[in-house]
Amino acid sequence: MAKRGSNQEVTGNNQEVTGKKAASAASKVLRDAKSSKAAKTAAASALTQRPNKK
Repeated sequence: MAKRGSNQEVTGNNQEVTGKKAASAASKVLRDAKSSKAAKTAAASALTQRPNKK
C-alpha cells in the first residue's frame, strides 16, 4: 500500500484532525463577511476535521 510522508498508510479513513488554533482561525474566516468563497470552503473543510465536543 502507498505510504504518506509520516509513514501512515493511506486508507479511506483519514485520522488527521485540525488543531484548536487552526479551528479558531477557520471560525473567524467563516464569520467574516469579507472572506472569499474559497477561504470559507477551506475553513469549513478544516472544521469538519475537528473532533466532536463531548
